[in-house]
Formats: sequence, structure tokens, C-alpha cells
Amino acid sequence: MANHKSAAKRNKQNAIRNARNTHIRSTMRTLVKQVRESVAAGDQEAAQSSLAKAVPYIDKTAAKGVIHKATASRKISRLTKLVNTLA
Repeated sequence: MANHKSAAKRNKQNAIRNARNTHIRSTMRTLVKQVRESVAAGDQEAAQSSLAKAVPYIDKTAAKGVIHKATASRKISRLTKLVNTLA
């Protein structure tokens, strides 16, 4: 429990940021999962389109500071390699 006005404000800000970061991270994971599922199904067209949705979102997630930029780069690289195995 916050004992000062500033501590109460901090708690409120942290709760809002946590909710936003959780939503962004969850959405990113869903997009990554869709790419992996379409690759597993062997559907190249669906894999390409889901990759096209996932890559900018992963970049945006890194830009917002939810994940590190190196993590975003690694995820994009691995997903792209995975989709290219279908070609």
C-alpha cells in the first residue's frame, strides 16, 4: 500500500504500463504462433501473409520497449528462415 501521493501515482502508472505491455506482448506471441502454425500445416501462402503481419508488429513491440531490439531481430530472423524452408 502506498503511503505517499507520489507512490500512489507510481503504482497507478505501473499498472497501466503493465497492462499495455502485457497486451502488446500477447498479441506479438499470437502473431508468431500463427506463422509457426501455417508453416507446420505446409501452407506457404498463409505463412507468407502471417509473416508479413508479424514482422512489423515485432518491430513495433521493440520500439515501444516491451522487448529488446536484439530479441526482436532474432525472432524476425528465425521466423523468416522458417518460412523460407517452405519455398
